[in-house]
Parts: sequence; structure tokens; C-alpha cells
Amino acid sequence: MVQIAQNPLILVDGSSYLYRAYHAFPPLTNSKGEPTGAMYGVLNMLRSLLLQYQPTHAAVVFDAKGKTFRDELFEHYKSHRPPMPDDLRAQIEPLHAMVKAMGLPLLAVSGVEADDVIGTLALEAERVGRPVLISTGDKDMAQLVTPGVTLINTMTNTILGPDEVRTKYGVPPELIIDFLALMGDSSDNIPGVPGVGEKTAQALLQGLGGLDTLYANPEKIAELTFRGAKTMAAKLEQSKDLAYLSYKLATIKTDVELELGCEQLEVQQPADEELLELFKQYEFKRWITDVEAGKWLQAKGAKSATQPKKTIEIETEAEPEEPAIALSHENYVTILEESVLEEWITRLKKAPVIAFDTETDSLDNISANLVGLSFATEPGVACYIPVAHDYLDAPVQIPRERALEMLKPLLEDESILKVGQNLKFDRGIMQNYDIELRGIAFDTMLESYILDSVAGRHDMDSLSARWLKHTTITFEEIAGKGKKQLTFNQIDLEQAGRYAAEDADVTLQLHLKMWPQLEKREGPLSIFKNIEMPLVPVLSRIERNGVKIDPAVLHTHSEQLTKRLAELEITAHEIAGEPFNLSSPKQLQTILFEKQGIKPLKKTPGGAPSTSEEVLEELALDYPLPKVILEHRGLAKLKSTYTDKLPLMINPKTGRVHTSYHQAVAATGRLSSTEPNLQNIPVRNEEGRRIRQAFIAPKDYLIVSADYSQIELRIMAHLSRDKGLLTAFAEGKDIHRATAAEVFGIPLDNVSGEQRRSAKAINFGLIYGMSAFGLSRQLNIPRKESQKYMDLYFERYPGVLEYMERTRKQAKEQGYVETLDGRRLYLPDINSSNAARRAGAERAAINAPMQGTAADIIKRAMIAVDAWLESEKPRVKMIMQVHDELVFEVHQDDLEAVSKKIHELMEGSMKLDVPLLVEVGSGVNWDEAH
Repeated sequence: MVQIAQNPLILVDGSSYLYRAYHAFPPLTNSKGEPTGAMYGVLNMLRSLLLQYQPTHAAVVFDAKGKTFRDELFEHYKSHRPPMPDDLRAQIEPLHAMVKAMGLPLLAVSGVEADDVIGTLALEAERVGRPVLISTGDKDMAQLVTPGVTLINTMTNTILGPDEVRTKYGVPPELIIDFLALMGDSSDNIPGVPGVGEKTAQALLQGLGGLDTLYANPEKIAELTFRGAKTMAAKLEQSKDLAYLSYKLATIKTDVELELGCEQLEVQQPADEELLELFKQYEFKRWITDVEAGKWLQAKGAKSATQPKKTIEIETEAEPEEPAIALSHENYVTILEESVLEEWITRLKKAPVIAFDTETDSLDNISANLVGLSFATEPGVACYIPVAHDYLDAPVQIPRERALEMLKPLLEDESILKVGQNLKFDRGIMQNYDIELRGIAFDTMLESYILDSVAGRHDMDSLSARWLKHTTITFEEIAGKGKKQLTFNQIDLEQAGRYAAEDADVTLQLHLKMWPQLEKREGPLSIFKNIEMPLVPVLSRIERNGVKIDPAVLHTHSEQLTKRLAELEITAHEIAGEPFNLSSPKQLQTILFEKQGIKPLKKTPGGAPSTSEEVLEELALDYPLPKVILEHRGLAKLKSTYTDKLPLMINPKTGRVHTSYHQAVAATGRLSSTEPNLQNIPVRNEEGRRIRQAFIAPKDYLIVSADYSQIELRIMAHLSRDKGLLTAFAEGKDIHRATAAEVFGIPLDNVSGEQRRSAKAINFGLIYGMSAFGLSRQLNIPRKESQKYMDLYFERYPGVLEYMERTRKQAKEQGYVETLDGRRLYLPDINSSNAARRAGAERAAINAPMQGTAADIIKRAMIAVDAWLESEKPRVKMIMQVHDELVFEVHQDDLEAVSKKIHELMEGSMKLDVPLLVEVGSGVNWDEAH
């Protein structure tokens, strides 16, 4: 591991920090709607860096405005990058002011990039014997690494010296420029040599040497053993000018004329008054208190340099404080003897709550083998129990069967409260060994998700960085990457023990940080305790039940799709007047916008005409080729995602397909699923229904589908209290026909199919905040006509308009909206100065209470149905949840009674001012049942 020398010159790539913070941190705004997320992220990283290394000399280097010498060398250099977003540009000037107020020298030199300034300073510092630490995420900086110049990536906390560069990129620092020249760099639009990728570039450089050597000895290239070596010399010769141009573009300039030398880059005392003024303006609340106490740039435990000033009372719920205890591995134990395990079991039984985690040889919950278990009882105190490490010279461990025999009473004890990170996975692993994990009380992934579903990712590494300011040991650090990555059972016990114990320790400390915040919020706390945590074992059981698939049905469907795709390709070529690759956006752009002369509707971030699905749908209204392309894309996706892939996903152990459900992904509370994604199988077209025909029931059983009818519209009626909607639902009317009658002012019996379709588009469009323009596109009518429809709708249903206006206002005032049960969706863009972002947040504000309440209702139903299944043990399995639908396998003799009970439980899961309606169907396959 690289050792950082004492008091290095720290050079921060400010431009790299800026963009990474903008994309990594949520788009925060202050109460005035001014964007603050990128500033907050950059300052957070700078502060951590300064606290960790406490340098006397440092500089933050930004790109200056305007073109550089590289733009003159190559007109397309970085040309593919979109212009800087307005909300990021607005943060640059105040960020620069904050950096200077922190006491840090700030540099931006015209005509060159930040990399060149950093390279020049690094070389100068090395010449005078001062060690250098460059903080960046850009790989081209690896060319600067020497024994005295080191890179650090503060987001991943990885440090690169010469050996680490060689390990990471396959070449030493002195060949990084050649490496980039050969393979190119898409982030900077450096072209490289066509046909040379990362592996080929590594093989060439490892085999012979740099660019000059390769071009001086072309005959030796064919002797190398990589694939394509025999023809590579000709490729290189053909692209020689491109290779050397790429070399120039990738080379960091190290002789920039600078006003300040490395020894003049002294870190000054922070200008507290300026910082305080800026932090108050942009509402960095927690930092205001730190600055006033004189400890914003002070390591924990150090005495304050100044007397604390009067503190301001501020709300700190949204910004977690620093951890009370720094994470240390000192009290982590790897247990190899039964007597020690007995002592730990006694300790675990006495703890008020214990953290629990499993280590396995696979992420497949059904077939994974348990390799070890870890526990934590208090912050910093954790253990790892290896039970199946099998590498050469692995120490003697407690056999898995014996360890589980000893731990089973503890794991199955309901009174011993457990906390985990994604405990659904750990419950499934324990099920593989006939252990029913009980006492599932807390899950840090769900605590984070319920506190703020849009704050960032909810995985352990992200939560640790966000809440504990601690960078966890990553799996790749101990197991490696790619094809050579080890499974956990192959990892050295010392490394494995530290990694696994840390997982348990971090989980416990995260819980101790988040739980007090959750307890303060009545609605979210209720959601966590009454819906999300009880749902964990329910989802686990559904996943393990799996669903039976008929591969023969899918195989036949695949063959027919292949035939149809070929027909569509021929049709597309005929319309285009020439053959082209339907999957190539570039070739499609040429055909549509150049050869057929169609006017582009949108452009990609790189400036090319867009061929996105949204654009093609609009073009398909007027032109035949986009319509054919859309059908081809849709069928190709169905084939690759479902008809080809599903048969390969049948688990050999169970003969079934087992999806994974995710509680902490969709912002509104909806469940999502992966491997396979059951939510995306189309239900409204023939091709999608044929996929559902492959989901079958076993012998003597039937598939039963129970689906909430128009649930979000019913929730809209309840929330808006609109008399017209409430009456229509109470009387059991066809809501779309009733809406059409109201909007068009005609008797219910006179509503045509076309009018009902228009009313349906309005009903569902309003739920998702659709504008008159969106409605006009959907119905293919003039915008004035669609606006007239919407105006008529709001005249007939004034309560809906009042609800929408009330919700927008509430969202702007408090920054979030809630479901009926109290689930919150925060809306960081609701007061944004960016009109598009603000409009998107307003649409989300209107939709989230409905979609979130619908999610809460079906989750409540799943919990109620599962409780009945567990207590009564009928011949029924709950096998899928898809949107507003639950799917079961039911024994044919019990069909009537079971269908009636499911219907009753689902309709009774929540009381609204309008009746919930559940439609139940059955059949030999899913399509027949729905």
C-alpha cells in the first residue's frame, strides 16, 4: 500500500471535483431556489482532504474559461461534451469565493487546462524535493505519478503510486500517454487508433514498448500473442497521424508559466466571517455552527482555536452530524473456536440490538453457499465467524453445520432484535440451511430510504460515506476485479474477517445514526414499522417461491420474433431505399435527417439529431420509417430480455425462475424487480401477452391474478374530494365514460369509443401532471383542442384542480409531499431556478401521493395475505407482485374459496372515500388469468 509522505503539497483538480460533485450529490437548493449541491459536494471533499492531511501547502486548480491549445490541435477535442448546465454554472463564482475563504490558493490559467497547471506544479515540487499528492478522479493524471508524486481519489479513497498505476492500467506511469494515444479517451474525445481497445493497447505496450518503439519495429508486432496481432501493424501504420495527434492531446503540459511557485502556495487561516456569510446565504446549516465555534477546519478532538460564539438554533435533521466514534478495526475478532463462539453468543443475547450479516460465495439467494457470519454488539465491537473458507492453508474453522447449530436458537429468537443492511438477502441465505431468521427489527437500507428516498443511493458504502464519513473496505479491494475476482470463500481470512466485521459494525453505527432521525417523523416511522419492515420476510418468501416457466412456449415465440424482425428489417430497407443497421443511431440519423430530409426534433448532448424513442414516436405520426424502427426496437428488446433470456434463468435446483424485489429503488415507494424484471413485460399488446403465456401453473394448480382496478384514479378521487369523481366511483360507473360524458356534455349512453379514449388519456394524464401539449401529442389533436378538453375537465371536476394547486403550494413550502400513510417524497428541485427541473418536480409532487399511496396499499395487501397464508397454510403460493397486481398458484380444488379470501383481504387493505375494486381471474397461465 502507498505511504503518503509527511506534509505533501496537495494539488486538487477543482474541475474534476466540480463535475463529480454535481453528478454524485443530490441537486440541493436553498430556500430561494438557488442551486447548492455541487458547492456542498466540493467543499465536503475539500474539507475531508484538509482534515486528513492538514497540509501547509496546497492549491485548488480549475479550468479557465475559453479554448486551450488542444482545441487548436484538434477541433473536435471535448466537442461532444454538452454545455455546462445553468444550475452548475451559477455555483462556480460562489464556490471560488468559498475556496478562497477557506484559505486555499485558487488557480485558473487561460489557454491550458487544470491538468497542465497541476502537472507543472507537481514537476516543480518534485525538483525541489517536496512530495506531492494530487487529488483527482481523472485517469490521464496517472502519467504524472512517480515515487514522489501520488494520486488520491477522494470519492473512493484509493491511492495510486507507480505500482498501483501498473496494477490498475496494466502499464507503468511512463506509458500512460502511449496507452491513451492507442486506445483513445472517450471522456475527452481523444480519437486513439481505430480498432485498438484497452486490452490490445496493454498487449502492445507490455510486449514491445511505447509508440515510438511500435512504429520503429512494426515487424515485431505480428509475433505478439494477442488476438489480431498479425494485422495490427497495418492498422497502426494507417492511423499513425491519429496516434501521434492523440499522444499530443493526452500529454499533460508541465511547463506552464505561472505567477506562483509551489513554495508560495501556502494554506492560510480561514476567513471565518466571509465563510459564515456565504454559508448563511446558501444555507449550509451544519457548517454555520462549526464556523461559529471555530472548528470548521479542525480535526475531531482538537481544542477550539477561538472561543465559541453564540450558536444559531438550526434544524439538522437533513444533514447528519459527524460520527461519535471513529471506526476502528482494533476490536474486531475472527472466531475459530467453539468456546469463543459460546462467549460471543452470551454477549449477543444481552445486547439491546445486534447487527447481523452473512458472507456468501454468490449473490444468487437460492443457490448461494454460506461462507461466514458477522455480528456487532456495540460501535467498534464486532466478530466474524468463518465456516467455509477453502483456500490452501486456510486455518481450521468451526464446521458450518456446528456453527449454525450453535447460532440457530439466537437467529430464530424473536426477542433478540436484529439490524442488517438488506436483511431480505440474509434471511434467504439462512433459509437455505433451514433457519428462520426472526427478530428482523431494523434494516439500514430501508431506514435511509424512508428518511429520504431521493437523497442518494441506499447501499452500505454510500450510506457509510454519507452518514459516518467513513470509506468502507470494498469487495474489490480484497477480491480483485473482473474474471480473476475471487469468491469470498477464497479470500485470506485476515482480510475477510476485517471486511465482514466492518460490515456488521458499520450497519450498527448507521442504525444508531439514522434511527433517532426516523423516530422524530411520525409518518415515515409508521411506514417503516407497519409496512416496510413487515414486508421484508413477505418478499423473501415470494422470491423463494419463484414462478414456473414453460421454455417451449418461449422458444416458439423467439423463432416467430426472429422471423418478424427480419421482415421489419426488409421493410425498413425498402422505405429507406438502401440497407442500413437498424440498431445504429448514427446510420438511422443519416437516413432520417440527411437522406429523407426529415427535420430533427431534438438533439443529443453531443449535438447530433436524436433518435430516442420519444422522438421516433412523434415522427411516426407522419412518417413510415420511424414506425417500423419502433416496432423493431420493441420486439428486439422483448426477444433479448424475455423470450431468449428467461429459459436460461430457470434455477436448476428448483426448476423455477426467481426474481429479486427491491424496496429501496423507486422514489415513490413502488417495488421494482430484476433478474428478471417482471414489471416491464407488456400487457396491452399481443407479443407481451404471449410472454405471459409461458408463466404456468404446476400440475393440479391454477394461476390466480388479483388486480386493483384504476387504483390511482380512486386515490385521486379520495385526495381531491371532488364530488363528481366520488359520485362516479360510488355508483360504480365506468370512470372514463363518465368523464367523457362530463367533458363533452353528452349523456353517458351517447359516449363514443373515441371520446372514451380521449377521457381516459385525460384521466391518466392528469395523474402524471401531463400538460395540454403532452395531451395533444398523445391524442394527435391540435394543442388548442387539448387545452379546451383540460379546461372542460377542470370545470366539471374543480376539486381535482384545487388538489393540484394545493399540492404544488404545499410542496414548495415544505419541500416534500406525503402519501395517506405518511410516506414522504422530498422534491429538491421544487424551488429550482431551472424551469424544466422545477416543472418536473411539480409533476412529481402531484403524482407521488397517488402512486405512493397505491404502493402502500398493495404492500399492506401483501402483508395481510401473507399473514393468512402463514397461519392457515392453504394450498396457495404468492409468486409475483407486478404494479397493482398479485399473482398466486392455487390448488384447483380450492380456487373459489381462495379467490374470495384474496379478494376480501386486498379490498380491505385500506379504507378510502371510494371503494377499492379488485378483479380476480384464473387460468392455466398468467395471460389467461389476467
